[in-house]
Amino acid sequence: MQIPTITVTPKGAARARAGHPWIFRSDVHDAPDLASGAEVRIADARGNFIARGFWAVKSPIALRVLSRADSELDEEFLATRLRRALERRKAMFPQADAFRLLHGEADLLPGYFVDWYNGIAAVQHLAEWAEVRREQLARLVVELTQARAVVARDDGSARDFEALPRRAELLVGTDSRAEYHEGHIALEVDLLADHKTGGYLDQVENHLQAGELARGDALDAFCYHGGFALQLARKSSHVLAIDQDRSAVDRTLANAKKNDLSNFEARAGNAVEALRTFDKEGRKFDTIVLDPPAFAKRKEGLEGALRAYREINYRAVRLLKPGGLLVTCSCSGRVTPELFGEVVAWASQEAKRPLQLLERRGAGRDHPPLIGVPETEYLKAWFLLAP
Repeated sequence: MQIPTITVTPKGAARARAGHPWIFRSDVHDAPDLASGAEVRIADARGNFIARGFWAVKSPIALRVLSRADSELDEEFLATRLRRALERRKAMFPQADAFRLLHGEADLLPGYFVDWYNGIAAVQHLAEWAEVRREQLARLVVELTQARAVVARDDGSARDFEALPRRAELLVGTDSRAEYHEGHIALEVDLLADHKTGGYLDQVENHLQAGELARGDALDAFCYHGGFALQLARKSSHVLAIDQDRSAVDRTLANAKKNDLSNFEARAGNAVEALRTFDKEGRKFDTIVLDPPAFAKRKEGLEGALRAYREINYRAVRLLKPGGLLVTCSCSGRVTPELFGEVVAWASQEAKRPLQLLERRGAGRDHPPLIGVPETEYLKAWFLLAP
């Protein structure tokens, strides 16, 4: 089959040759009349071959680059990428029953994500090529993993950017509930109904580290299903978990009961308001975790997000007992590590309390960023001590 060639601008060519998998529509010379997700060859203005990828009709990212080799991006190619990604995860996490199996751009299948939850795969199609091949990709995942179900979580805001409809559905099987473990803590998740792809697997290694360092009276201000809070309870005398989502709090309490944790309290409420109230009351904590939802998903929301991060970090620093531990996180990709550092420094200065930086951490090893693609390095998790 003859594969059409798309010519890109010098800027687009340089971007692709540098290893970035996205070429924007403004860097395509002439938009071809091709079906969404069509395989194409990418060339520069002189006709020199650059890469192979997939064409998008609606997305601002007109081309996703998948290979610098001039060979077909067929089913065998896709299956090989999936298999290699799984092999890497099994080597890194031989005992784990939950992990990100395939991390989109970083695993060289840009716009496609697979999370594994103890027999069920939760997938996301965030590019037109993956959307067109959703059934084929689901079949390949089942053949590779023997998954009893594949759940498509295509209901996030990233689909809006791609001009794709939001939806959540079972592609394979009938069961969307799974139980998995983070260390010795058992968690239950409904992959069709819960947030994101069910859990926050990018934070698992940070959950475990926080559990090792926690002590005394602990607060998890944005608890979701208790990923941090349940780990804190292993070494803390008491844990208070707060989340605005009542259903998330109910799941946190159920998870605490499942793990026989009696030093645990969870309540529904606005975490920001709770931090302010605790500050007015003069309440103090030995351990505080801030893991809020993404305050900035788009560039235009950045300033408001920075104000929110300053507020919660300022309050948390004031609430720490001497020697207390603060774990503060941001999953907003628009908030760079440099900006996040400025937020933490401002909070320390404004609260008139010095902070020691124990660790700068990011997403777990199953969510690796791709060098040269800053968009893939989104999560910041800083471990700080108030001497």
